[in-house]
Amino acid sequence: MSVAKPDVGNVVFIGAGNMAEALVKGILGGGLCPRNAIGVTDVRPERREYFEKHFGVRALTANREAVRRADVVVLAVKPQAMAEVLGELRGAIPKTALVMTIAAGIPTTSLEDGLGEGTRVVRVMPNTPSLVQAGASALCGGRWATEPDLATAGALMASVGLVARVKEADMDAVTAVSGSGPAYVFFLAEVLLHAAEKMQLDAGTARDLTVATIEGAARLMKETGLPPAELRARVTSKGGTTEAALNVLREKGVFESFVEAVLAARRRAAELLKS
Repeated sequence: MSVAKPDVGNVVFIGAGNMAEALVKGILGGGLCPRNAIGVTDVRPERREYFEKHFGVRALTANREAVRRADVVVLAVKPQAMAEVLGELRGAIPKTALVMTIAAGIPTTSLEDGLGEGTRVVRVMPNTPSLVQAGASALCGGRWATEPDLATAGALMASVGLVARVKEADMDAVTAVSGSGPAYVFFLAEVLLHAAEKMQLDAGTARDLTVATIEGAARLMKETGLPPAELRARVTSKGGTTEAALNVLREKGVFESFVEAVLAARRRAAELLKS
């Protein structure tokens, strides 16, 4: 039996950056609402024109007017611009509207305080693979967010990938694991390509093999459900090439260093929140 899609109504994006573009593409592709129910504002005229031309959505200029009839308001501005945007929108967003934020490091209480008591806020931490509808997002609700609000936000984010619900206290950990996670994978890809260059492997071939290897390994882990340690062991024959490589990584303390790196990302996320 198919699951009914939530009626998200009119969705207005404040900010027309890459993540807003990914979400508009996902929402339209998933049939969550028609083009004329999506509005986009941005300080850059060229971005408004781009959205209107490429997606057929409404390009809007005044933030306060844009949100007055919104059912969902997505705050997709940079964190440093959030305070100004909240001040501009205060009192203009309908009490019935859900407010979503995809700005990193901004807690739900800041939005609630900025927009007024009773504002229903859902905070989302997406990552960059959302740009190709292969993202991993985590979300949490503020003080007044309801279960239907979380379901609506979840449906919108599911249009660009996997969605997990977490406690807000876990958002810094989410930032360190999945928010920054693509960079760790790209770093691994850099390592493989650099090594391939040293071995004089054709650059195009090396890139194709690296991309397919990372993609295939992720798919194998997902589809088998097996722990990565077991999958690694299955590739590692005693006395073989993989064991030789892994022995060097163990000797250099790469595993421990990588864990510490992720923990450092979490600490930095907490520091940025306080600054």
